[in-house]
Amino acid sequence: MLETLKGARRNLVSSASRERYIDAFHWMLLGRTAEEKLVSLWRAGKISGGVYLGKGQEAISSALGVLLKSGDIFGPLIRDQAGRLAFGEPLIDVFRHHFGSSTGLSRGRDGNVHRGNPRKGYQAMISHLGSLISVVAGALLARRFKGDTSAIGATTIGDGGTSTGAFHEAINMAAVEKLPLVVVVVNNQYAFSTPNSRQFACSDLVDRAIGYGVEGHSVDATSLRDCLEVVGYATERARAGHGPQMVVGSCLRLTGHAEHDDAFYMDKSLYQTPLGHDCLRVAENYLQEREWADQALLENWRKSAKEQVEEAAADAQREPLADPSTETWCPYATQRIADALLVR
Repeated sequence: MLETLKGARRNLVSSASRERYIDAFHWMLLGRTAEEKLVSLWRAGKISGGVYLGKGQEAISSALGVLLKSGDIFGPLIRDQAGRLAFGEPLIDVFRHHFGSSTGLSRGRDGNVHRGNPRKGYQAMISHLGSLISVVAGALLARRFKGDTSAIGATTIGDGGTSTGAFHEAINMAAVEKLPLVVVVVNNQYAFSTPNSRQFACSDLVDRAIGYGVEGHSVDATSLRDCLEVVGYATERARAGHGPQMVVGSCLRLTGHAEHDDAFYMDKSLYQTPLGHDCLRVAENYLQEREWADQALLENWRKSAKEQVEEAAADAQREPLADPSTETWCPYATQRIADALLVR
């Protein structure tokens, strides 16, 4: 019998403790501050390519990042800067990548979100939406073949990406194999410029979970507390051997698809609904309501985040850019394969 958890009362894991909440909030704040710096650099012509923001989605991204453990596998998507940092991405790598630094993860061959470090457990984002689910699932299978079942995998996707064939194939395979995979679907109401009403006919995307035979969970993605509890519950279910978990977080994208998009097509009335709440402001209010922080402390945290971002950006900007004349990049998976081809 398929287990449907949508709407059911459950004993949620106590993932929203004071320490964890404040930790997740710091990553939210640092992610937002870093992206604000990227916007200013892009507008000043200091970086090229697109700048894609996670504004309004930091709560669920940060919650996932802090709930994953060392050794887990993470496949961040386009708006997961907060989650990347929470999972362990060095802040300077964000700016190295955008500046095209030769010391960056791609050595200057890419300029925005397609970065990752598989050795450290996080995969590079793939623009073909849905594809990253199969990559994380494949990494989990590889671990299983080696006898390692200690880790879980997690990745995120938007509402629009759930309509792709890659999403269907990957989550179906993960369900059949009962992989410890957490798929976080961030329903920010628009797939670029296409609203939910033109994307799917079900009332809630979490309804799709039962069709794949996986457990589904809904969460208010504007609430860091709720995200920590529900995503925490899903990660624990995955670790306990209950197979893939689908978490659908509802919020509103508080920006255009990217900085070059002014979001003229968005229904402005949505900003006046609970979906339009800024998760960072909601988290700040919660901290003050619980007396975990006051305005002075919050201001100190903002100042610290800004200082960290400015230092990382300045350090990265002083590093040498990629030099094509000295680049040794090989188009094959490894130099060993390339050398073998040359011998033939």
